[in-house]
Amino acid sequence: MANIKSAKKRILVNETKNARNKAIKSRVKTAVKKVEAAVAKKDAEAAQTALKAAIVEITKAGSKGVYHKNTVARKVSRLTKAVNSIA
Repeated sequence: MANIKSAKKRILVNETKNARNKAIKSRVKTAVKKVEAAVAKKDAEAAQTALKAAIVEITKAGSKGVYHKNTVARKVSRLTKAVNSIA
């Protein structure tokens, strides 16, 4: 356990940031799963709407620093490609 005041603060701050990042990643994963489920069912309409929502979540996560910009681009690209394949 940390004895120094600043080290104790770092522990608290890291726990807070960890919880925030985990929540954001969870939202992204849920949105991605919805897109993949719609693609698996070959439901183009649902896939398009789910894709729009997923892109918003992914770009938000990128702007908040949870994901690197290249990771954001890769995730969006792969989802878009999957949706376009059934259209």
